[in-house]
Amino acid sequence: MIDRLTIEKIKDAANIVDVVGEFVTLRKAGANYKGLCPFHNEKTPSFIVSPSRGTCHCFGCGKGGNSISFIMEHEQMTYPEALRWLANKYHIEIHERELSDDEKREQSERESMFIVNEWAAKYFEEILHGDGDMASIGMQYFRSRGFRDDIIRKFQLGFDLNDRHALAQTALKKGYKADYLLKTGICYQNDRGELIDRYAGRVIFPWIGISGKVVGFGGRKLDAATKGVQQKYVNSPDSDIYHKDHELYGIYQAKKTIAKEDRVYMVEGYTDVISMHQCGIENVVANSGTALSVHQIHTLHRFTSNITLLYDGDAAGIHAALRGTDMLLAEGMNLKVLLLPEGEDPDSFARKHTAIDFRKYIEENQTDFIQFKTDLLLKNQRDPLKRSEAINSIVQSIAVVQNQILRDTYLHDCAQRIGINEGTLINQMNRYIREKKEGRSSDTGVRREEIVSTPKINLQNSSVSSGGVSTIEKMLIQMIIRYGEMVVFRNIEDEEGNVYNLTVAQFIHYNMATDGLQFSSELYNRILSEAVEHCTDADFKAENYFIHHEDINISQIATMMSEDLIQLAESQQMRVDEESIRNRTLHLILDFRMDYLDERLKMLQAQIASSANNAELTMKLMAEYKDASQLRNAIAKQLGSNILL
Repeated sequence: MIDRLTIEKIKDAANIVDVVGEFVTLRKAGANYKGLCPFHNEKTPSFIVSPSRGTCHCFGCGKGGNSISFIMEHEQMTYPEALRWLANKYHIEIHERELSDDEKREQSERESMFIVNEWAAKYFEEILHGDGDMASIGMQYFRSRGFRDDIIRKFQLGFDLNDRHALAQTALKKGYKADYLLKTGICYQNDRGELIDRYAGRVIFPWIGISGKVVGFGGRKLDAATKGVQQKYVNSPDSDIYHKDHELYGIYQAKKTIAKEDRVYMVEGYTDVISMHQCGIENVVANSGTALSVHQIHTLHRFTSNITLLYDGDAAGIHAALRGTDMLLAEGMNLKVLLLPEGEDPDSFARKHTAIDFRKYIEENQTDFIQFKTDLLLKNQRDPLKRSEAINSIVQSIAVVQNQILRDTYLHDCAQRIGINEGTLINQMNRYIREKKEGRSSDTGVRREEIVSTPKINLQNSSVSSGGVSTIEKMLIQMIIRYGEMVVFRNIEDEEGNVYNLTVAQFIHYNMATDGLQFSSELYNRILSEAVEHCTDADFKAENYFIHHEDINISQIATMMSEDLIQLAESQQMRVDEESIRNRTLHLILDFRMDYLDERLKMLQAQIASSANNAELTMKLMAEYKDASQLRNAIAKQLGSNILL
């Protein structure tokens, strides 16, 4: 259990720009910062980080909060886990008692898998850096690749013993469960039920996720053992914490440089990434020979919109360059391609060049993808049918580009290069665009059900509120969050003659309790209750209290309510003074009652219509309807309206 004093210390130390900046590329926008939302796919930044409030908020999907809730949401952590993450980031010591065996068993399965992976990574590292003969064999492989000790440590490279039972035996002796060795894929069971080490006799490349946790492993047979071996590499199977099409090798080590340089280099393999880091180029990741997925593109898009594919110039490299590229273009990435000289790959090229020379070569030789595809498919192509297919493929790629000006530029250049009327290409492109909008594509096989759109989330239908929350309720709760502690109602006399000074929160609570009314959202009722409870606390500020609330749902509501969704001119903005806040609160309370009575009247009308055969009940309902109507008209009059029923 983390004590309250330490929690407050963590909250004080956490800088929202610093924390969010670990995962999102932020750019200054006035007093705030702006970037692409990490919680949904977007091409125009709508994620705002406010240093003054200590909050972040997406105007597209509505997600956000403070530093703690951001980490909880982004990393799928519990409240204590997020606190520990921040404590580690800011070097704040947490004193906790040792967990009992029962408590350890109650830890989440996901966290247990991460713990086992972390142990395995250290196990492999210790073998590699040990004194035994096996260690020297593993280290010899990395030395043959030219890797320095600091780079080997940076990527947590390791080596596994040939004994296929040793890892499991060691893990079990240390108290790690066989169940998690199997679920992470570190081990598998043979026909006799024995735990077998998946990576025995291989050098190890840990996959480190974007948050710094080991999510999986890649194991490579040593060069001497690869002759005639079909499976040179073995990777972790899919699990609750590892999905190969979600991960990018090297992303943890590269993310800051990607954001700084606003470009990422994509290569194929582990050694390509490591050699480029050693060369001095750190904004590089690998997808390890698989086609790019939307998940991977979204991860990269958080840090940059610019990507250069670096592959060797043979047939395999050309094929790799063509995979997934239309998806990159469709997701708004500025895509360039570079095929290295014959016989070179990023690994070998990086070992022969300095970072300056390598970058210079890239700048001078990379081309945009459309030019690359045009040169590749139409080079020396004379066959009319194949030429037509190639042109169609190029136009299809242009059709997925989101920027219309860029799309038109590509079409114009393509028409010039291949000698075809630009109007013909435009017509063909428009056909592809129409087919995509209609949910079909005869040439690509895309079906309507495969086109997934990201829904826009708002407070009314999100998980942080119950359905049916009215606009007036939202406006009232916003008053409580923003100004709940302000004393704006003075000399209020109750039925017994007692005189009070009331805060905004106390006044709203008093009025609602008098009529037995509540918000339709239980979270809203909690916010009001806690605001009233803490109003008398010294230095209580409702906005700060709720933004930094330990309940992530309340924190998200408060963050949303603290933002001005519509930026009004200064002359139109509400004044923040005692009189203005008092008048606004009074008006909203009347509106809230009016809304309640409107719903009550609708319900009574329905009951009257269904009670036609019961004269006594009808008379009773009609009397109640009359009273409610008169009360509603009285409120309408107070609001300055002439509504009569």
